[in-house]
Amino acid sequence: MNDLILFILVISALLVVASVLQPLADRLRLPHSVLLAAIGVAIAAAAVTLVPGREPRMIGEAAAAIAEMSFSSSTYILVFLPALLFQAALTIDVRRMMEDAAPILLLAVVAVFVATAVIGLALWPLAGVPLVVCLMLGSIVATTDPAAVIAIFRDIGAPARLVRLVEGESLLNDAAAIAIFYVLLEMIVSGDEPDLLMGAWDLALDLGGGTVLGIFGARLAVAVIPLLRGRRTAEVTLTLALPYLIYVTGDHFLGVSGVVAVAVAGLVFGAGSRSRLSPSGWAYLDAVWEQVAFLAGSLVFILAALMVPKLLVGVSAHDGFLLLVMVAAALVARAVVLFLLLPPLTLLKLSAKISNSYKLVLTWGGLRGAVTLALALSVTEARGIEGEEQRLVTVLATGFVLFTLFVNGTTLRTVIKLLGLNRLSPLNQALRTQVLALSLAEVRDSVQETAQEYEFAPTVARAIQKPYDARIAEVTSGGSLEERISDRDRITLGLISLANRERQLVLEHHGLQTVSSDIIEALLRNAGEIYDGARTGGRIGYNRAARKILRLPRAFRFAYSLHRWTGVERPLARQVSKRFDKFLVRRLVLEELIRFNSRSLKPLLGDRVAELLGEVLGGRMEASSKALDALELQYPEYAEALSQRFLRKFALRREMARYESLFHDGLIGQELFEDLRRGVEVRRREADRRPKLDLRLDKVALIAQVPLFNGLEPKDMARLAKILRSRLALPDQTFIRAGDRGNAMYFISSGAVEVVLPDRRIRLGRGDFFGEMALLDGAPRRADVVALTYCTLLELRSGDFSKFLKANPHISDRIDQVARERGVKRVA
Repeated sequence: MNDLILFILVISALLVVASVLQPLADRLRLPHSVLLAAIGVAIAAAAVTLVPGREPRMIGEAAAAIAEMSFSSSTYILVFLPALLFQAALTIDVRRMMEDAAPILLLAVVAVFVATAVIGLALWPLAGVPLVVCLMLGSIVATTDPAAVIAIFRDIGAPARLVRLVEGESLLNDAAAIAIFYVLLEMIVSGDEPDLLMGAWDLALDLGGGTVLGIFGARLAVAVIPLLRGRRTAEVTLTLALPYLIYVTGDHFLGVSGVVAVAVAGLVFGAGSRSRLSPSGWAYLDAVWEQVAFLAGSLVFILAALMVPKLLVGVSAHDGFLLLVMVAAALVARAVVLFLLLPPLTLLKLSAKISNSYKLVLTWGGLRGAVTLALALSVTEARGIEGEEQRLVTVLATGFVLFTLFVNGTTLRTVIKLLGLNRLSPLNQALRTQVLALSLAEVRDSVQETAQEYEFAPTVARAIQKPYDARIAEVTSGGSLEERISDRDRITLGLISLANRERQLVLEHHGLQTVSSDIIEALLRNAGEIYDGARTGGRIGYNRAARKILRLPRAFRFAYSLHRWTGVERPLARQVSKRFDKFLVRRLVLEELIRFNSRSLKPLLGDRVAELLGEVLGGRMEASSKALDALELQYPEYAEALSQRFLRKFALRREMARYESLFHDGLIGQELFEDLRRGVEVRRREADRRPKLDLRLDKVALIAQVPLFNGLEPKDMARLAKILRSRLALPDQTFIRAGDRGNAMYFISSGAVEVVLPDRRIRLGRGDFFGEMALLDGAPRRADVVALTYCTLLELRSGDFSKFLKANPHISDRIDQVARERGVKRVA
C-alpha cells in the first residue's frame, strides 16, 4: 500500500478513536487526555506484537506502520504547540487573569526554576550522570499539561479561581521550561562549562523578545480585522495563520521564544478583537478554534503515547527507583513554591490569599503530557549526548508522564471532593435556593397555561405540577435569601450582576452595528472596570469605576490642546462626535439596566436591595444624561442627525434579521434573499457615514453672535477677526483661575460660564464677557471662571487689548462700564 495512503489511513483511524473516546471518558469519569494516553500506549504495544504480513493484509500493514511510525520532536512542537497555546490564550479573560498575575507568574516561571533545581539535585547523587544532565531532565518534566486538570475542575464545578490559576500557569509554563531546556541542552552538546549568567541573559532575551513579538503581531492582526469586512471565513483564516507566523518568526528568524510570542499574541488578540468582531463572528471564531484545539490536542496525545514503548526500551529496576525519587522531588518542589514562596505575595498585597486546599490541589494536579514527551524525544535526536544519558532521560521523562497521568490524573477528582472544593460557597448555596424557587414557580405556572391552551384535562396538569410544588416547598424550607445573606453581600451580588449585564448589552449594540468598534471597546473596558470595582470595593468601587468614563480620554485632551494652540479643529470635532456616540449608547444601556434591575434582580435579591441598586443606576443615569445634554444643547442639529443615524442602523439590522428569518423558514429563495441582502448592504454603507460635526468655531460667525459687535462696519469686523481667536470651553473646565496673571479676556458667543467669587457665584451667558478686569488694572485674577456647558468663546489677547479698545471706542466704553459695575477701574 502506498505510504501516503497508509499514513492518512492511520491518522484518520486515530481521529476516530479520539472522537469515540470523548463520550467514553465522560461515562468512565476519566480525563479525556488520560484515556487517550492509555489507548495510545495500548495501540503501540499491540502493533509491536502483530506480525506484518498476516491476514487480513490491511491490519498487518497498519500495525507495521504504527510500529515504525516516527515523528521528530520538532514536529510535535511546531505543528501542534502553536495551535494549542493560541487557543488556550484566546479564550482566557485577560482582565480576570491579571487579578492573579503574581501567583500565575510564580507558578509559571519561578516554579519551573525551582522544579528544575530540586529534581536535578535530587537525582544527581543517584543517577550516575553529570549534574547538567539531571538539571535538563528536571526542566523537561517541569512542563505541566493543564488539559486533564481543567477538564476535571470544570466537570465537578471547582472554583473559578482555581481554574484560572491553572490556565494562566499553563500559558507561560511551557515557554519557561522549553527555554531552560534548550539552554541546558546547548551546554551539554557544546561541552562548555555551564555559564549561569550567560544562560540567564539568554533566557531573559528569549522571554522578553517573545513578549514584544507577540504583542506586535497580535496588534497588527487586530488592525487587519476591519479590512476583512466581517467575512467570518477570512477572519478565522487570519487567526489560523497568526500563531504559526509568530512562532516561526520568533523561533527561527529572530532567535526569541516562539512559545512566549504565541501565548502573548493569543492574549492580546483575544482582548483586542472582541470589539472588532461581531458577536456572531466571535462565536464562530471561538467554535472553530475549539475544534482545532480538540483535533490538535487529541492527536498530539495519542501520537506521543504511541512513542512510549520505544522510549521505555531497556528500563530497569534502578530506573524505577530513580522515577520514585523524581516524583517525590517534583512534589516537594511544587509544595515549596505554593506553601513557602506564595504566602509572601499575599503579605505584600500582590495577590489575594490562596487557601491551603487550593495549594494541595495545585500540588497534586501538576500533570505532564505531550510537551514533556516531545522534549524527551528531542534528547534522543541530539548529538553529543552519550547513549546512557539519552536512555536515562527518555525513560525517566516518559515514566514521569505516565505516573502523573495514570496516578495523579485518575485520583485528582477524589482529592478535590475530599477537600470540599466541589461544594458551593454559602453565598452561592443561598442564591441557588432562590434561583431554584423562582424558576420552579415559573415552570409550574407555565405548565398550567400550556395545559389550558391545549385543553388538557385538569388532572393531567395537576399531576405534572405536584412534583414542582413539592420541590418549591423543599428549597424554600431553609428561609428566604434575605434571611440567609446579608444586605451587603446581596448588594455586591447585584452590582456584579449589573456589571455583567452591562457588558452583554454593550455587545448587543455591537451586534446591531449601531456604533463604531472603538466606542464599543471603550464601553467594554469601562464595563470590565465596573465589574472589578464591584467585586473588590462593593458600591464605592462600582461608582468609582463608573465615573471613569465621564473623564476626557487622552486622545480628547490631545485634540483639545492641538486646537487651543494651533487652531486645528478636525481632531477635536472627531473626539466630540465620539463622545456623542459613547454617551448615547451609555444612556440606552442604563435604561435597559434599570429595567433589568426591576424585572430580574428585584424578585431575586429583594425590594430593599433593588431600591439601593436603583439609586446607584439613577446616579449614573443623571451623570450620563448631563454629559449628553450638554452636547445636545451646544450642537442640536448634530445630535438629531446622530440619533437618526443610530435608529437607521438599528432598523437596517432588524430588516436584515427579518430577511434571514424568512430565508431560513423557506419562505423566500436564495436568489431573492441575496437581492434583499445587497439592498440592505448598500443602505448600511450609506448609514455608516458619520454626520459631520461643525464645532461652530468660525470667527466671523462667532463675532456676529455677540451683540456687542453688532454695530461694527464690515472692514472693522474683518480686522477684529484677525486679532480674535476662537476657543471651545468644555463642561466643568476652569478657564480662568484666581491668582493667575491676566493674559486675555473672553467674549461668550454661545453657552454659559460661572464666575466663582468667595461670597457668591455669577452666571454669564451669550453676549457677556469676562477676564477684562485683570487686563484693566494689571492685578491678578480675582475669581475662577468655570464653563457650565460647551461654550464657544472669542479670546482677545492682552497684547491686542489696548489697540482694540482704541480702535473701538463704543466697545471700550461698554467694557469700562461693566468693569466699574464689577468694582474695577482702568489703570491710566
